[in-house]
Amino acid sequence: MADTATSLEVTRGEGAADADPRSPPVSFAPGSHFPRGATWDGHGVNFSLFSESSEYIELCLFDSAGQNEQRIRVRERTNGAWHIYLPDIVPGQLYGYRVHGPYEPEMGLRFNPNKLLLDPYAKVIGRQLEWADELFGYKVGDPNADLAFDDRDSAPFAPLAAVADTRFDWSGEKRPSYQAHETIIYEAHVRGMTKLHPGVPEGLRGTYAGMASEPVLNHLRQLGVTAIELMPVHYFLNDRHLADQGLRNYWGYNTLGFFAPELTYASNPGTPADVVREFKQMVKDLHTAGFEVILDVVYAASTISPTTVWSTAIRGTTWITRAAATRSTWCTRTPSS
Repeated sequence: MADTATSLEVTRGEGAADADPRSPPVSFAPGSHFPRGATWDGHGVNFSLFSESSEYIELCLFDSAGQNEQRIRVRERTNGAWHIYLPDIVPGQLYGYRVHGPYEPEMGLRFNPNKLLLDPYAKVIGRQLEWADELFGYKVGDPNADLAFDDRDSAPFAPLAAVADTRFDWSGEKRPSYQAHETIIYEAHVRGMTKLHPGVPEGLRGTYAGMASEPVLNHLRQLGVTAIELMPVHYFLNDRHLADQGLRNYWGYNTLGFFAPELTYASNPGTPADVVREFKQMVKDLHTAGFEVILDVVYAASTISPTTVWSTAIRGTTWITRAAATRSTWCTRTPSS
């Protein structure tokens, strides 16, 4: 992926206070600005994050417990995308980003490297978010509202991406293709469709596997539909006011990671790699059964907001996920709007 290699020094975050302060050099190569996200090639991982307005970024690696943060400054940028290739990194590696740049809310720039960001191209979620005031780029309750800079570290609470192994056995899949005038679409919610279905095995109810179980497939055949449209199945957040009441966002229209499947819809949500495989197996089984699969994706109904932790890299806002757009392609909102 890159033909030059060298080494660099890494720094450690506060979560690694007990570790040896002398971090060993990390072997790396410049890598490529495309594809976006973290791409494993069997030998290492290429990381690419678009952040045209930033001054520089740090790739942050965590151990399997989500601790012992190692920060690696990324120095290569092509067409607005920062990139680096790290050999020997394997699937399952937890990571995030810290993006440095100006904090000028009046100009729509809210870069805050104290906030750990989720890769907007994350294919697997390795650790879920835990709500805390530290996640916000401004000081919650401050008289200056979203103009007040928050310098607390969000890493202990922020969601982490995991490097994905995208390999999957698609052999035997029979992908259907219907003409538009022959298409009959059935819209369904993964959990709602299967959670109380008496024919679905109890351990599979409310899951991707349950969605492709034989009782559900038979029901769809009897209806005569040709395609199933799944309501949001990408990683979403439970709004804080709901979580505080012990409730959850049922519909899923609060997306944080558009490329990562929602963990709670998997029969084994504790193993991120299994979540991805179960989702792909669901799609394969639905296709082979004769049903096209459509995903309900609503970009206007997401967690992105300039005043919260998720939008941060995107154009300098402070959200945990979006990676850095430019002033010409990113509009900001204030709490009042």
